[in-house]
Amino acid sequence: MKRIYGAAAAAAIAMMAVPAFAQIKIGSAGPMTGQYAAFGEQMKRGAEMAVQEINAAGGVNGQKLELLIGDDACDPKQATAVANKMVSDKAVFVAGHFCSGSSIPASDIYKEGKILQITPASTNPKLTDDALAKGNTTVFRTCGRDDVQGTTVGNYLLKHYPKARVAILQDKSPYGKGVADETKKALNKGGMREVMYEAYNDTDKDFTALINKMKREKIDMIVLGGYHTAAALIIKQAKEQGLPTKMVGFDALETAEFYQLGGAATNGVLMSFPPKAEDDPKNADLVKKFRDAKYNPEGYTLFSYAAVKAWAQAANKAKSTDPAAVAAALRSQTYDSAVGPLAFDQKGDIKNPVYDIYVWKDGKAQPSSK
Repeated sequence: MKRIYGAAAAAAIAMMAVPAFAQIKIGSAGPMTGQYAAFGEQMKRGAEMAVQEINAAGGVNGQKLELLIGDDACDPKQATAVANKMVSDKAVFVAGHFCSGSSIPASDIYKEGKILQITPASTNPKLTDDALAKGNTTVFRTCGRDDVQGTTVGNYLLKHYPKARVAILQDKSPYGKGVADETKKALNKGGMREVMYEAYNDTDKDFTALINKMKREKIDMIVLGGYHTAAALIIKQAKEQGLPTKMVGFDALETAEFYQLGGAATNGVLMSFPPKAEDDPKNADLVKKFRDAKYNPEGYTLFSYAAVKAWAQAANKAKSTDPAAVAAALRSQTYDSAVGPLAFDQKGDIKNPVYDIYVWKDGKAQPSSK
């Protein structure tokens, strides 16, 4: 047998070690642990399915994708640590984060680290407004914004509950305060003045003092700017303590955990959310694939899936994973996706976003009949 010595041996060994496909690293980042972990699971599952399909079809520019998972627990400090880790791990794209309070600080790190970011779920306008003001053109989202969502809810209340005594509650987060304030703007513009505007802590468990204040003010409609955990506790405790109020929340209620935490008290709770992609007949085969994998694709699952798919299509079009090249490709055309046509403006926001009003009944949010 012929032996290979020295540099020739090293070269031969190196060639044997090269995989058939070099790997491109991308990330999915969100609250994989903590009280909002249900949303992290939605995002992770969506990204995993997209990567599985992309790799089965040959990858991106002939290279397979490797998915990195980042857990920020919806904490801004942890989000910056996740973003720095994505940079050090040489990811070129991140589908994340979930909470606006995580996406906003992470976006600066991704810009410096040359990572393109598409959030499936962060709705605060500040994310893309500030990014563009700083010259960061590599931030996108596959969801709408709070100014659209808040206007939708405000106009719905003006039309259907014009005499309501409204309490606006918000959890002080960029998301919760942002969507509450946008709803307040719409209500005030339409001539309705809220009776109460109060902040709460998202870690609170006992809302008796707040409920007593709402009882004194005879509140019959709560606008809840915050996440499903506090929303479930507030509506459940309100009903238990004799406050016959309705509640309208936003997209952060869209998880089965809302019903699990609030039980029958969640019946009748209103919520804004984009048209549900999992109910679209064109996605029947995709939804079946998720369910065959023992996961029900609720909430932002398909928005995460769409974010990864759109990035991959744009990278193939650009024949590059360079963030500037992919960003230009994303803005150059409309991408057909599981969540509908995706066309991005200069800020990286989707054009013509739509929010619908849903009502919770027996553990599922259904389109409102009003």
